[in-house]
Amino acid sequence: MNDSLKKQRWIVGITGASGSIYGIRLIETLLSQNKDVHLVISNAGWRVLNEELGWKISDREAVLNENFGQYSGSFHYHPIADIGASIASGSFQVEGMIIVPCSMGTLSAIANGSSDNLMTRAADVMLKEGHPLVLVPRETPLHAIHLENMLKLSRLGVRMIPAMPAFYFKPQSLDDMINFVVGKVLDSLRMEHQLFKRWEG
Repeated sequence: MNDSLKKQRWIVGITGASGSIYGIRLIETLLSQNKDVHLVISNAGWRVLNEELGWKISDREAVLNENFGQYSGSFHYHPIADIGASIASGSFQVEGMIIVPCSMGTLSAIANGSSDNLMTRAADVMLKEGHPLVLVPRETPLHAIHLENMLKLSRLGVRMIPAMPAFYFKPQSLDDMINFVVGKVLDSLRMEHQLFKRWEG
């Protein structure tokens, strides 16, 4: 297939931090733009999907197909223990990776090179191959270790986009605030979207 006709491949990770809707909205947006999404969800992430969004997670493949099967893009689910999955290798070409929301435990593992599951391994591959890596930390308050780990990764070129919705565009709903954060992620990756109204002065 001609390279220009290939779908862009993106990895999306969802951890057990609160705010799983951010990851879901990002996946929906990427799939609606005909992207190829490789999805990794931690065990804690699955629990949060159940508790925050009411997802019935006894059959994980089925619930993903139910929520994402109608989009023009394609998605591939990789269990977090599958350390031999395609996205664990630098020879598997992807555009980049976004972990949203990103727990402080996952952020710490990435910052310290501890790639003991597929999510942290895939993030490590992004670093070693020089691909974009975006983390959306979701924790408050932050202590010094959190901040030091974020600084370490920022110095390596990792983009930190904390889940901090703005108010200048006068959000009218929770959806507006979710879309703003996801839109900022897409902005950082130079992807077009219409998720929020931009400031025009």
